Amino acid sequence: MSSYMQYQPEWVREDFVDFIAEKINPIWAWKKVKASVVKTRALSSDFYQIQLRPNRNFNHQQFQAGQSILVTVDVEGVRQQRSYSIVKLLSNGDIIIAVKQQGKVSNVITQMAFGRIVELSQTQGEFVLVNAKEPMLLIASGSGITAIYALLQQALADGSLSQSSQNIDLIYFTRDDAFHTDIELLAQQYPQFQYHHINTTQQKQHLTTELLAHLVPDFQQRQSYACGASSMMQSLNQLYTDLDITAKLKQEYFQVVVDESLEAQPVTFLRSQQEFEAKTNLLESAEQVGLRPTHGCRMGMCNTCTCTKVSGSTKNILTGEINHDANTQIKLCISQAISPVVINL
Repeated sequence: MSSYMQYQPEWVREDFVDFIAEKINPIWAWKKVKASVVKTRALSSDFYQIQLRPNRNFNHQQFQAGQSILVTVDVEGVRQQRSYSIVKLLSNGDIIIAVKQQGKVSNVITQMAFGRIVELSQTQGEFVLVNAKEPMLLIASGSGITAIYALLQQALADGSLSQSSQNIDLIYFTRDDAFHTDIELLAQQYPQFQYHHINTTQQKQHLTTELLAHLVPDFQQRQSYACGASSMMQSLNQLYTDLDITAKLKQEYFQVVVDESLEAQPVTFLRSQQEFEAKTNLLESAEQVGLRPTHGCRMGMCNTCTCTKVSGSTKNILTGEINHDANTQIKLCISQAISPVVINL
């Protein structure tokens, strides 16, 4: 059969439907998830809780505590997006996220007035509870508390439903005490939950084996979940590696830090016939020379920037794992070149 006989025209274009729909109601769309800003609550001077009301395209049933969404906004005429952990889904379908003012996207979102429209992804990420019935240790610092707080709420709810009395401990390193009052109320409500609050402006306490053993004596036997600043996460990973208990640790990063000691390496995008020097992660290095690879969260969670490494060696910035294999999948946002690299883009 000839090719023209196989062609089936697209009689109704999604972008045309969305254009007409948003003239009637700005939140309407055929397939896209749009949401309006319902309420903003200050958690600290630069940390805000934002309530979003999505349209009917958002799949609430897909959500698991600890997951995130990509929020897309216009910043100076350019569509930009960033990933935010979902703090809670309300019974009416509204989404609660927490946003720290630390970048262009975050600054725009925290200043949005009631009724402003943003675009959302569906929920994503694998930072979810493994088994809510076993004893667990939660560790958070800074804005990492958003994902950890979501896990805590789910674990306590699951425990109540199953009448389980498993022990749950949360160690929270914080400067601004975001969610501190809410967590204290949970500690008063659930006797199996122990809360260890460490305000780092008042006590210069770092994460150590001694601290963990003091606060949670059986921490080596517990399933642990951690999310926080890169310095804390690096200390935690080294600690669990030294104790040979990394299998007990599940973690989420919200900040990607490259190895500054590594030399810049030549990178070739094969299909687009582009070459550039990469000093930071491959996504940022490509953007610095004007390339625009498809991407999403920029933190290794959404898989949007996954592509094929044809040859060369890369380092996973989050785990430290070195990948020498040819024709293997990597994520640009969390990969740093440690040799000349060829990518099928």
